[in-house]
Amino acid sequence: MDQQPPGDRAAAGSGVPTPTCYRHPDRETGISCTRCGRPICPECMVSASVGFQCPDCVRQGSGTGHHPAAARPRTLAGGAVAADPRLVTKILVGINLAVFLLVSVRPALVGDLTLLGLAWDPSPPPGSVEGVAEGQWYRLVTSMFLHQEVVHIGFNMLGLWWLGGQLEAALGRSRYLALYLLSGLAGGALTYLIAAPNQGSLGASGAVYGLFGATAVLMRRMNYDMRPVLVLLAINMVFTFTWGGIAWEAHVGGLIAGVAIAVGMVHAPRERRTAVQVGACALVLLASIGIIVARTMSLT
Repeated sequence: MDQQPPGDRAAAGSGVPTPTCYRHPDRETGISCTRCGRPICPECMVSASVGFQCPDCVRQGSGTGHHPAAARPRTLAGGAVAADPRLVTKILVGINLAVFLLVSVRPALVGDLTLLGLAWDPSPPPGSVEGVAEGQWYRLVTSMFLHQEVVHIGFNMLGLWWLGGQLEAALGRSRYLALYLLSGLAGGALTYLIAAPNQGSLGASGAVYGLFGATAVLMRRMNYDMRPVLVLLAINMVFTFTWGGIAWEAHVGGLIAGVAIAVGMVHAPRERRTAVQVGACALVLLASIGIIVARTMSLT
């Protein structure tokens, strides 16, 4: 003989209607979802770590009891996996190409956007003092996207495309963008510190070398064969110190920053990942700002 559950017998005896499944109103049940509290029948019950959950709650939070975002797939560095893992790289390439075309039409913009410590600009009369030391801090950023020669932008954009796509997929968009911008800033800061005040510097090389350093750290973290990237990096460093007209300071500064940031990104312990990653980026940023402020004080 079938028996009515004790809870149902009490409800029936008291005149209180028995709850019915929210998905199957014709089925009475004494069980409810542990997350939303809605009544569910045996067919709709999904086992959870504690009790049962309804299908809607399982779909929203993957049955973990956490916010739905917690169930989304993550990159090696903890970033969200994007449908287009090269979106930021495409945008950066697009910005560089757009600025290149702009200065091709208006060459005078080069003097306004290039990285310059402190120099006298005789035009237009009566002339003026220009440079970062004069408060033109924007030059540290605008110079990162500025190119004059086709060969220069060609090499930098090839490096950005080859290295950037893999790093963006491994780190996530926000972490990758932070790596790129901070590496470029660090390269500009070291150039500002060491180069002659009136020596102009431009190009995305500092940021690209930061991607080189980060790629080496990532490959080491994943136990890949590092020889190809080390050989490529060595060749580029030879060109850096042997070819004329290259701001080696930007290459070295970007490389050091890229390695430091990447170590914090991919080696951060899971339980403190965000704090360690933000801390690594903050250290590079503060070091760059410290260099810029010290150099400015020495020039003024």
